Amino acid sequence: MSERTFAHDEQLPRVPLPTLEESCTRFLHWSAPLLSTDEYAATAATVEDLLRPDSPARTLHADLERFDAEPGVGSWLDEFWPSRYLGRRDRIALNANFFFLFRDDTALAGSTTADQSERAAALVSAAVNYKLRLDAEEIPPVAPRGQQLNMAQNKFLFSETRIPGIPQDTVRVPYSPEWPGHSQARHILVFYRGNMFRMDAIGPDGVPYTPEDLAAGLRGVMKTGARRAATSASAGHLTTLARVEWAPVREGLLAANAAAFETIETALFCVCLEDFAPRDTLHACDQLLHGDSGNRWFDKAVSFVVFADGQAGINVEHCGLDGTTILSFVDALLESPVSAHAEQSGAQPQGLPGTEPIEFVLDAEQKTVVATAAAAFAQFAADTATSTVSFDFGTKRAKSFGMSPDAFAQLSYQLAHQRSKGLIGATYESIATRQYRNGRTEAMRVVTPEVLEFVAAMQDPSVDADGKRAAMRTAAEAHVRRAQECQRGEAPEQHLWELQMIQGRRGEELGATEPMAFFDSPGWRITRDDFLSTSSAPSVNIQYFGFGSTSPTCIGIAYVLLPDRWNLYLATPRSVAQQMHGFADNLRQVVAELAELLTV
Repeated sequence: MSERTFAHDEQLPRVPLPTLEESCTRFLHWSAPLLSTDEYAATAATVEDLLRPDSPARTLHADLERFDAEPGVGSWLDEFWPSRYLGRRDRIALNANFFFLFRDDTALAGSTTADQSERAAALVSAAVNYKLRLDAEEIPPVAPRGQQLNMAQNKFLFSETRIPGIPQDTVRVPYSPEWPGHSQARHILVFYRGNMFRMDAIGPDGVPYTPEDLAAGLRGVMKTGARRAATSASAGHLTTLARVEWAPVREGLLAANAAAFETIETALFCVCLEDFAPRDTLHACDQLLHGDSGNRWFDKAVSFVVFADGQAGINVEHCGLDGTTILSFVDALLESPVSAHAEQSGAQPQGLPGTEPIEFVLDAEQKTVVATAAAAFAQFAADTATSTVSFDFGTKRAKSFGMSPDAFAQLSYQLAHQRSKGLIGATYESIATRQYRNGRTEAMRVVTPEVLEFVAAMQDPSVDADGKRAAMRTAAEAHVRRAQECQRGEAPEQHLWELQMIQGRRGEELGATEPMAFFDSPGWRITRDDFLSTSSAPSVNIQYFGFGSTSPTCIGIAYVLLPDRWNLYLATPRSVAQQMHGFADNLRQVVAELAELLTV
């Protein structure tokens, strides 16, 4: 028998906790390339203040050390992640949730016709099989190149629901003190034309329905929900509200709709059936990112979206799940034909699955809130500009140049950004750290002194090809070293940010309430004001990966970098759309130029 899913989680090494000196020194070094001489001096002065013996940062760091040593605490970041994700007060739809667009030629898709109900039923059947295997801890632990990864995030795949709250959201999830063990739920949520249904995916005796039964159930849902729901009746729109607005609205709905919330919050996952085929790939991506919010419940961890032509993808609520976990999950679903999933799960013909509509009781005022939320989100989505860029260039080509593929990608982004906007701006890259206990991601800052020198060399007509090549290789090597620092748990930003958050949580009881000038310094503000927010998702089973932009000036860059292809989904506020399109045009030229430069 293969190893149990969570067998290694407790044996993994802990995330290293840097000293205050280490993080301050690194932060100064990391922020320097983005700062003027005066900005650097001002930041260095606040760092000196942070490091004085009686600084509140000393007290806060000591408290973090205490927390890290507590029995039952897996990582010093165990409070950071809930604060970071659940503490955000703006909307999560489009701002935080992310998506993957599946390929159409996977084993799962190839084992069905393109019929929408068949494709959706295949996904449900595969996901239920995964769920039952996870319940039995039969999903093999992920171990790329022999390195065991933390599997705890898998506990958030099924029946996880984010609950809006004040001052912070909470999560209703299995494997928790409030809900011990795995989810016993047997049902999923199905959306069609703004109508919401409960549908059983597992029979009363715990036996899954066959793909054929599930497809018949989904066809029944589409027939019953054929009439589009009134906008004001589709409660899913409410999940697009800013969290601070959604919390009191949900509270006001609870008494009359307790059963509906119970059904929604315990459901294994969502299946969102669309009544149209996307015009093109970009349209498919955009619909996966936001879609008609009456046909979504953005607070559910996992929502499969299936279009009328059978194309499909997934929208993911981010608080408990990162891209690497979802990729493993999606790969497991898509890489086997539906018959193999059904057989492995022990699915049996049981006739039509039980289905029932989920209808909210809403008074006139609440209906107005729903309709207003729908209109506001539709406008918000319309105010987001997106684009796709695709290259017949992949990791094989980059490696043939003796270069890290990710370094090649990131250097391309920097040069294209300089050429399109005339500046180098703060750039975030997500680095996975699941090799640690409770590990998630680390915040890498891409702009190094070597990046500045590379971009300058590329822009300088007096530098010959050898000089440009040398600058590029030096910058690529620096990029790899920086990524390795992050993988070793040596990045400064999340550590310093957590000290700031501890002050907010319990600074008063610790006697550490004095304001810390560092968090208003040019270095802290400029380094974290992203012009590019980047993340990579390598899987042969997906076409595109995407998320919204993170600030008014930011271009979100979600990229799939595979042996022979490189697909990007870009997102930015429409007010600066021309800058994004300029970036995309420059990127096409830059990739060709750099590939030619390295071909010697």
